[in-house]
Amino acid sequence: MGQAIGQTGGGQTGGGQAGGGQAGGEQAVTDNRAMGRFELAVGGQTVYADYRRNGPTLVISYVEAPPSLRGTGAAGRLMEGVMEAARAEGLKIVPLCSYAALWMRRNRRHTDLLA
Repeated sequence: MGQAIGQTGGGQTGGGQAGGGQAGGEQAVTDNRAMGRFELAVGGQTVYADYRRNGPTLVISYVEAPPSLRGTGAAGRLMEGVMEAARAEGLKIVPLCSYAALWMRRNRRHTDLLA
């Protein structure tokens, strides 16, 4: 799989579940660098955000949630993990995906991460 992104006591990245652990079989957001995407497993399904790294920039090209997870907040929890990873690595974000761009506009506490 990939490197886990989540809060492990002091807000550091590493293992653990994002947000302190959600119910419903949700795992930590992981950075699957081999596939170029962040992933969040929820109840046997995966929400993901495709990305590419361009120097100090993380370009989010696509966010996908299985139909049964749409409207559940799973993609939003994934995006929180992506923001946490970008902040930890000192990266700026270019949200090419319309969902990612809208999510960042609605979650203004992360606007400092916009490239």
